[in-house]
Amino acid sequence: MENRVREAIARARADFVEVRWDEVAWSRVAFQRDQLMALEQSKEVGGLVRALVGGAWGVALLTDMAELPTQVEEATRLARMAAQHVIEPTQLADVPVEEERHLSELKEDCRSVPLSRKRAQAEEYNKLIMGYSPEIVSTAVRYTDTFRKSLYANSEGTFVYQELPDVTLLLAAVARRNGDIQQAFETIGAAAGYELVRGQEEKAEAAAKRAVDLLSAEPVKGGTYTVILDQQLAGVFIHEAFGHICEADFLFRNPHMREVMKLGRRFGADVLNVVDDGYIPGARGNAPFDDEGVRRQKVYLIREGVLSGLMHSRATAHKMGMDPTGNARAISWEHEPIVRMRNTFIEPGEATFEEMIKDVDHGIYAKAAFGGQTMFEQFTFSAGYAHEIRHGEVGPMVRDVVLTGNVFHILQNIDMVGRDFELIGGSGGCGKGGQSPLPVTDGAPHVRVHEVTIGGR
Repeated sequence: MENRVREAIARARADFVEVRWDEVAWSRVAFQRDQLMALEQSKEVGGLVRALVGGAWGVALLTDMAELPTQVEEATRLARMAAQHVIEPTQLADVPVEEERHLSELKEDCRSVPLSRKRAQAEEYNKLIMGYSPEIVSTAVRYTDTFRKSLYANSEGTFVYQELPDVTLLLAAVARRNGDIQQAFETIGAAAGYELVRGQEEKAEAAAKRAVDLLSAEPVKGGTYTVILDQQLAGVFIHEAFGHICEADFLFRNPHMREVMKLGRRFGADVLNVVDDGYIPGARGNAPFDDEGVRRQKVYLIREGVLSGLMHSRATAHKMGMDPTGNARAISWEHEPIVRMRNTFIEPGEATFEEMIKDVDHGIYAKAAFGGQTMFEQFTFSAGYAHEIRHGEVGPMVRDVVLTGNVFHILQNIDMVGRDFELIGGSGGCGKGGQSPLPVTDGAPHVRVHEVTIGGR
């Protein structure tokens, strides 16, 4: 296959040509209440050719490697046609030529585990959740695994082969009492083998217990609070509310935000450091190279409170006169790569959790991320659950905690960053440009923020 790819590229009559070819094996098991909703496994193959002529891209798909020479010609033909109408020619920043093979090492390869065993494991967790309490009225248990073999080559001489495993597990419970319905969930995800999902009974029970406990929790009273964000909620916040506006292709589409996101602008206190890291072995969606064959770099988005970096593809890096960062990612062989996050997190600080809460007279300790939305710098996030903080101590559970505000206001009001860092893969993924869910990780230590608006009763 390698020779076939190199030969097809060598014959191309374009300024630049690249080929991505994926072989993917996957399976999925899903239960809801007492029903088996999905029991699937499959394999698929496919590739994408991009040719650049006169600053315009031409794209062609293939599902058989024998089609490659023809599809290289087709992508080149389409690029020539597009070049006649191009207004702003695409140019690519220079990168080193790479040649590398990255093989995964798994304790228990999911491809060797029978689908029947995966079903039995998911069903066991489902029964545990349903049986926790008579007040549990529904469940959602979802297991997925994917093993992707990905080849990338281009006309500059780069040739990269990577193996990307991905395993996830969602454990969710829904509880009801007198018409009141509450839900809770636990998730895990990693670039790992089947061993990841074994022995997760404690997480299944934790989801069920929290759903039941939320039935007795009081709704939070709306107001402005000092808030402690746990690792999961702080990680989701920094990914959703801040990370996306650091993606360079977003900034080119939004002139207002491009003015706001000027490198060197202070966004927070010296204690705040935000990173999008390129390659963390074992974390979801991780590989040494992106889908343009660029080695992934560690990028400080905020260093000591100051905006110091952005995330780039080769094209956006050229536009801004910066170096590519290895952030060009595609959800599958059917899509072109766009600028996407990888491992986005707030770096640990020095504070302990006890130091964070000891001088909070009345605040909120918000935990887990239940969903939300962002619009430029404005955000709304729902915490999975929370506790009141009273006179420096964690108090009773509260629910219906919705945090709203301006991301830059929140960043400026972070005054303490914990030392208890966690990087979280979860079972979902990132969505952008019609490509979802892309495996990513995010994380943080505990973070303290002043003057956070919380909607409630």
